[in-house]
Amino acid sequence: MERPFDQPGLHRLNNISNDETRSVASLHSTFIVVKTLNRLFLLLLTAAGLATAPACTKGFEEMNINPNQNPNVIPETLLAPALTDLVKRNMDRAFRITNELMQVHVSRVDNDEFHRYVIRPAEADYMWNGWYTQLTDFRDMYQSATAVKSKTFMAIARICEVWTFSLLTDTFGDVPYSEAIQGRAGQLQPKFDRQEDIYRDLFVKLEEANELLKTNVDLTADQSQLDPLFQGNALKWRKFGNSLYLRLLMRVSNRTDAIAPGGLSPQAKLRDMVSTNPGNYPLIASNAESAILRWTGTAPYQSPFQTWRTADFSSFSSMSEFFINNLVEWNDPRLAKWATLSNGTYEGIPSGYLPTQIPVGKSTYPATLMTEPLLGNILNYPEVQLLLAEAALRGWITGDAKTYYETGATNGITLWGLTVPGPFLTNADVKWEPTSTFDTKLDQIHLQKYYALFFTDFQQWFEYRRTGHPVLPLGPGLKNNRRMPARINYPLYVQSLNQLNYQAAVADQGPDDINTKVWWQL
Repeated sequence: MERPFDQPGLHRLNNISNDETRSVASLHSTFIVVKTLNRLFLLLLTAAGLATAPACTKGFEEMNINPNQNPNVIPETLLAPALTDLVKRNMDRAFRITNELMQVHVSRVDNDEFHRYVIRPAEADYMWNGWYTQLTDFRDMYQSATAVKSKTFMAIARICEVWTFSLLTDTFGDVPYSEAIQGRAGQLQPKFDRQEDIYRDLFVKLEEANELLKTNVDLTADQSQLDPLFQGNALKWRKFGNSLYLRLLMRVSNRTDAIAPGGLSPQAKLRDMVSTNPGNYPLIASNAESAILRWTGTAPYQSPFQTWRTADFSSFSSMSEFFINNLVEWNDPRLAKWATLSNGTYEGIPSGYLPTQIPVGKSTYPATLMTEPLLGNILNYPEVQLLLAEAALRGWITGDAKTYYETGATNGITLWGLTVPGPFLTNADVKWEPTSTFDTKLDQIHLQKYYALFFTDFQQWFEYRRTGHPVLPLGPGLKNNRRMPARINYPLYVQSLNQLNYQAAVADQGPDDINTKVWWQL
């Protein structure tokens, strides 16, 4: 039986559906559309080629204007559709890829082999196409915000652009950046920029956003209705942008290159933000300020899983032993939110089992997660605190690593509306012992972050690739020489339609396979 996540969810042309409107403008090469009864895929040349063709995003009919047909488009018409599409895509691939690679759940379909460290080349298209498509909207939003002199919307556009480009480069490595999304100007074959250069410019854009938001001008009441993330609150957007800055500085913290503004290393910029000038870089400071697109259950703000059959969401996989056993050991109340009972208790199955030796199904995702508002997570307060815990542990910022750690761990529970059990922080596996080794403390931080990042795009995988934590058990059926994949390959159509630039990227970065490390991985 084919499940809904076995096919990439791809944009459809506007003339197929009148109640879905959106502008399709991809990066540079090819776009895939699907709408045939026998599910055949049609490959279309696009980039700028389809830059004037309207496409679809269901549920935004009354708020959306085609930016490629209306020169007076206002920025707020672009924000909600682009954000919603991205978060839905990210949740879909968290379910399909991240949660298997990182042992949240384990597929019980033998040819689904992410849990065995197998990523097929066809997986690349879905995220590449979706991320670049919405980057067009964020760039358009910045331009229209500039035209109407809205500093707040300029900053919002920059933050969303940085967030999306960070997902692209952390997934693929070197990607088109400086020449990307310029199809309207005739640039159909953009060069691939080095990851370190991309990060250098992402940091510049986050500095710009922070400066723009210093005016603290909230969106108007009408505009706020079209902001599903922070309802027009400029300070919350500023805190999100700086918290994203913190995440990305930590992402590249294995490098000491002077890539941050002012010629600073990532470590020096972290110290500047958190210890030297914290008032200039406010961060997310509570669960309520978390960047979460909270699903309401009403179109267009519906979880991507809301229309799935319950069987498709939970019957083809079981929770992993690693994921379940830690929560059981801690008496963690999130268990009841995230897993079903099996034989009256919570039980997982081993990840990386041998081919054909499919384990008997045990605990699965509960159906309530299909409409859970908190699964629309982008960047939450527990993650911020655990990032600070690691930075303090490494001596890059002042502050007590233990306090950051415990705040992150407990807020990971209270974010879900639950009460922290009295003995939680004194549990042997959770308790912060001053005499513990550096590696033990680092693993404790990342294990708590692992749960804080539940269903958050590829973040668990990115952090594992950066640090090797949390330490995951290795099953007997692992392939790929038992190595966690280091990236996803480039889409196959990019290899043919942007061949020279693709070849240059491979020559610089390394072979286009899942084991070539990106720049920030040492």
